[in-house]
Amino acid sequence: MKLKIITHERIVFEGDVDELVLHTTSGQIGVLKDHIPITTSLEIGVTKAKVGDKYKYFATMGGVFQFKDNNATVLTDVCEDSDDIDISRAKAAKERAEARLADKNAEIDAQRAQAALARALARLQATLNK
Repeated sequence: MKLKIITHERIVFEGDVDELVLHTTSGQIGVLKDHIPITTSLEIGVTKAKVGDKYKYFATMGGVFQFKDNNATVLTDVCEDSDDIDISRAKAAKERAEARLADKNAEIDAQRAQAALARALARLQATLNK
C-alpha cells in the first residue's frame, strides 16, 4: 500500500509500506493492505510503518488519517522522522514540561504544558528503535 505523510510545509514520507500502526483518538490501530476505508483523528504519538523487513518511526503531532483503495494519508501540522529527531533537545523539552507541571506555585497553562510533554515523549518514543 502507498503511504504519504504530509505537513503544511512538506511531504515527510511517501512510499510503499506493508503495515501501519497509528495512535488515533479512539486508541491504537493497525492497518494492512486491503483494510476497509477509514478516516479518523490522530493523537500525538508515534506512527510506525513497516517497509520491507524494517520499521520507520515518525513522531506525529495529531492530525487526520485516511485510508482508501490501499492509499494511506496522514495529514498533520508537525511530523518528524525518527532519524531527524534531536534526542537531547527532546529530553530537555520533556524535563522542562515536567518541571512546569510539578511546580504548584507557577501560574501555567496546564494544557499547554501537558501537550508539550506529550510531544516530547512522542519524539523520544520514536527514537527508541534507532
